[in-house]
Amino acid sequence: MSTTATAPVPGGPQGKPEAKERKQTTSGKPVTWKLPVTLAALATVAFIFFGLMGPQKTAKFGVSSGGDFFQLPAIEVPAFLSGIVLSVILLGLAGYALVLKAKRNQRPPRWLPVVFTVVFVVAFLIWVVGGARTPSISLAGLIAGSVTLAVPIVFGSLSGVLCERAGVVNIAIEGQLLGGAFTAAIVASLTDNPYLGLLAAAVAGALVSMVLAVFSIKYVVNQIIVGVVLNVLISGLTGFLFSTVMQANKEMFNSPGRLPIIEIPVLSSIPVLGPILFKQSVVGYLMYVAVIVVWIGLFKTKWGLRVRSVGEHPQAADTLGIKVNATRFWNVTLGGAVAGIGGSFFTLVAIDSFTKEISGGRGFIALAAMILGRWNPIGAFFAALLFGFADNLQSIVTIIGTPVPSQFMAMLPYLVTVFAVAGLVGRSRPPAASGIPYVKG
Repeated sequence: MSTTATAPVPGGPQGKPEAKERKQTTSGKPVTWKLPVTLAALATVAFIFFGLMGPQKTAKFGVSSGGDFFQLPAIEVPAFLSGIVLSVILLGLAGYALVLKAKRNQRPPRWLPVVFTVVFVVAFLIWVVGGARTPSISLAGLIAGSVTLAVPIVFGSLSGVLCERAGVVNIAIEGQLLGGAFTAAIVASLTDNPYLGLLAAAVAGALVSMVLAVFSIKYVVNQIIVGVVLNVLISGLTGFLFSTVMQANKEMFNSPGRLPIIEIPVLSSIPVLGPILFKQSVVGYLMYVAVIVVWIGLFKTKWGLRVRSVGEHPQAADTLGIKVNATRFWNVTLGGAVAGIGGSFFTLVAIDSFTKEISGGRGFIALAAMILGRWNPIGAFFAALLFGFADNLQSIVTIIGTPVPSQFMAMLPYLVTVFAVAGLVGRSRPPAASGIPYVKG
């Protein structure tokens, strides 16, 4: 007599464990303790410092500025009580993440790290302001300044997105920003036209990227090494020309002037949002346009589909008739032009002259913003705003006399970078062929 094995009935007693295991391993990635433990550690620190050791003063946040179309009252919150409440919320979020991992072996939902970050930032801000000698800051000024400082980081991160989506790792963002800043300064000085300086900055960034593209795509040199060499080369070259040319005749070679701030009447006087959206230089407005255009181009057009296919599976793209290396070359060039525009911000908007290493490592922070934003233009934009916020906050809290050591506040933007990339985002998957040269065989 023969026996026939019967398969478990879906939804039946034998099928439940299998279905449960399928549910846990659907993503194909193991669920680690990194994110829950990181959140728990940060929540504990918040409870101790922001809650139990919180200041007894009232933190005051101004919402409107003197030129706003209509005035809003300042927000006043008790620092100690707010610290307790917000830190308890953080502990609850961290506890929920730990329970999901321990009992269900599930990673936390995507909204949880975002909500945790927002609550942590608010608690930290209240704690810092409440403990300052002058426990009052302008919230509108803080946010507007954060957006301004994030402009070159946004352009740099967009450059990284354009390159890596096509399969090329762009470590040379720092060099592209620096080259754009230098070229903008010298061209605007010679022509007495900052708009020509802006255009020249884009050309300079594109030229730097072409060097990266030629060596990494045509000659198959390691992309990381080429990027690092380009950063060192541009840093040394601009530093040498600054010392020998610009300082010798500052009036002729290093007096570029500034791009004017363009205000849109009425709209620029809206509290908080007005100065951010409707009171910017040309570079600031181009930032918003670039984010939207790059996102639409990558995810809503045939060109973007080809670029992403080249970055994910170049062999398949080549089979369909897409010129893989040509697509990569022009995408890297375009990314360099975008970064060059971001570099012009330093010399045409922030200050009206060039100095050595004026980019100050923003290119590497842009790389972190790209990773935190998961290689998405909109995600990179918001990640860059986070770093700009950290950079501006450390300047403001030093002015109002916070008890936090100034050295720690100066480290704040870089600490945010480390925590964001290594702790809070978990595992981010870059394009599958990123960093892998394609040789048609």
